[in-house]
Amino acid sequence: MARVVVLGAGPAGLGAALGLARNGHEVTVIEQADRVGGNAGSFELAGVQVDYGSHRFHPAAHPEVFALVRWLLGDDLLERPRHGRIRLLGRWIHFPLQLLDLVGNAHPRFTTGVVLDVGRKLLPSGGATRGTGDTFARVLQSGLGTTICREFYFPYARKIWGLEPEEISPTQAYKRVSAGSIAKLLKRLVRPGGSGSRATRKDIFYYPRKGYGQICDALRVAAEAEGAQVRLRTGVRRVELANTGHRTEIESGTAREVLVSDRVWSTIPVKALVERVAPSAPPAVAAAAAQLRLRAMLLVYLVLETDQFTEFDAHYFPEEGLPFTRVSEPKNYSASPEPRGVTVLCAEIPCDRNDAVWSRSDSELGELVRDGLAHAGLPVRCPLLEVVVRRLPAAYPIYIRGYEAAFEQVDAWLNGLDGLLAFGRQGLYAHDNTHHALFMAHAAVDCLRDGGFDRDAWHRYRQQFASHVVED
Repeated sequence: MARVVVLGAGPAGLGAALGLARNGHEVTVIEQADRVGGNAGSFELAGVQVDYGSHRFHPAAHPEVFALVRWLLGDDLLERPRHGRIRLLGRWIHFPLQLLDLVGNAHPRFTTGVVLDVGRKLLPSGGATRGTGDTFARVLQSGLGTTICREFYFPYARKIWGLEPEEISPTQAYKRVSAGSIAKLLKRLVRPGGSGSRATRKDIFYYPRKGYGQICDALRVAAEAEGAQVRLRTGVRRVELANTGHRTEIESGTAREVLVSDRVWSTIPVKALVERVAPSAPPAVAAAAAQLRLRAMLLVYLVLETDQFTEFDAHYFPEEGLPFTRVSEPKNYSASPEPRGVTVLCAEIPCDRNDAVWSRSDSELGELVRDGLAHAGLPVRCPLLEVVVRRLPAAYPIYIRGYEAAFEQVDAWLNGLDGLLAFGRQGLYAHDNTHHALFMAHAAVDCLRDGGFDRDAWHRYRQQFASHVVED
């Protein structure tokens, strides 16, 4: 059996720890935060369990992953209806999209534009299909037409990634837009999600009764029950690779320690891993890793003195005049009326760490969100009890055009280091959901066999990972 040090206690790291420990391996998980879950965690605010942004466990999860989460949570894994809405050209339309709602409530300029775009697609010279083009903008405009891109995807992209659509890699379109063509979009509208199997339904999601972080909390409990150790408030200073045993230097407070292991599995940001590996990466690899940028996120929580702000779980705001991209209400995810007399809104503001908004005070950010909500026709009329801000320095990878070459160079170097494995959302610089991260963990564990790590099997799994599309 192997001694494995796992870096990072998010879904991928904890999922791997559980699988490894079940198979009899000696596992130690290192996490620099004081909690597990990473961006998929939760915390309590005014008696309400709130998440680090809007999170759902999706029906599209691999059957083994779904079975694992169901086993972990039991009856605490709730099936919930999707009930969000998008503000588009000053009007609200339901999300996920519904045909009658779209026809009845969308702005005439939007519906007319979409109809004209569909008509152009039906002409013999209707243009290319999805997959044509070397930018995010060209791929989506080719597949979805001008109107949907101009009014929704392009302004939303500018807010989320801080780039013009023409500056974004086409990979972004494949990873983040599941309905990448007019035909697929119309199929979803004509065939409501409720008519399919669990794995194909888009009108439901699953949510833990005690907040999204309950998944990772339960993973930790299960992994520790199998013998894994999870060490919080512990940073990784250096990972020294050697044939006689890998040496991971860790730090907790002022105390330092070296863990000797047969393998090191990393789910921390790939750039951070490259900076800590010894022998050091070649200059070209280090330079490539430096090009892998991460988008930050401000989460602004408004604690309100009311039972419920709206009936909707999430509101989406593509308009560039508003600072946030999404505002969610956690109590509506779990459908819990408790605690009475208080609810919380979570506003997501993507930014860069050098943006002025990143360093604004909590009260200033609270006013920014309140003003934005009022402008969107959602004024806060009840007492505001508290504003709490959480800052996520590594929320999304930024797929700027040409990033693929830099990542492939880093990835190839890491794959050539015996006993080291990078996976998970941060480890593979991937736009993925929790169920994807858990599938990566399942795959990694499956590849560690009696004869060592099966690189051929891992390569086949990596091809599956490349087909993952983010569920919103």
